[in-house]
Amino acid sequence: MRNTQIALLGSNALIREGLRRILEEKEFEVVRSSDKPACLLDLDLREGEYPLIVLVDQTSTEYDQGEIRAVLDRIPGSKLVYLAEKFDLDSMLTAFKSGAQGYLIRNIRCESLIGSLKLIALGEKILPGELIEQLPRSPHSNGAAAAVESNLHKLLSAREVEILRHLVDGFPNKLIARRLDLSEATVKVHVKGIFRKLNVSNRTQAAILALNSGLSLASQDEDPDEEAIAPGDMECSIRHVDGLAHLAHVE
Repeated sequence: MRNTQIALLGSNALIREGLRRILEEKEFEVVRSSDKPACLLDLDLREGEYPLIVLVDQTSTEYDQGEIRAVLDRIPGSKLVYLAEKFDLDSMLTAFKSGAQGYLIRNIRCESLIGSLKLIALGEKILPGELIEQLPRSPHSNGAAAAVESNLHKLLSAREVEILRHLVDGFPNKLIARRLDLSEATVKVHVKGIFRKLNVSNRTQAAILALNSGLSLASQDEDPDEEAIAPGDMECSIRHVDGLAHLAHVE
């Protein structure tokens, strides 16, 4: 994924600048940064494979839904993502009813922010991990998600965790096999095992679960003929913009 376009909207210029620095260190192109929705209406966007993501910082200002809707209507196919100060169920439900594809909390790790935006660009909807605490507990519900949230390493083998990190990075089985010096058939078996243990049905669901569980990303040395992967083990929040994690996504 290369240069997904993002428009930043928020009343706090310092937060917008921090977000811009974080995103432009990755594979995103910030095409506009403003405190007024109207300033996004005249965007002249290049055509590309991925849609524009409108990232709205609502930690300082609650924007009128009508103004946000006007921006989305002006840019067909655009994706709306809200960044909230803290989790609020009613606010999250309102956001998704207004057409949002993502609702993130401000203290999100840099790695999770980047991974979430990439998944949103691919058409996924992202909800905060705090939502789990709001869901009713059933004694008959599957315990896999709770176990993963607690500790992925208890649920998966060391090799499976290693492969899951590469799935989050977006690597296909063939490239994972080459990086880990395994056969492609062996990787395929491990991937199926990961899906079964995590109770998911595809790579995207596994990646979302892993990101929400705080799994660190693969840190293998890059091959000279592949796109660079600069892994980010460093944690930071939007409040701490001086330390930038490094992450690249390879399809």
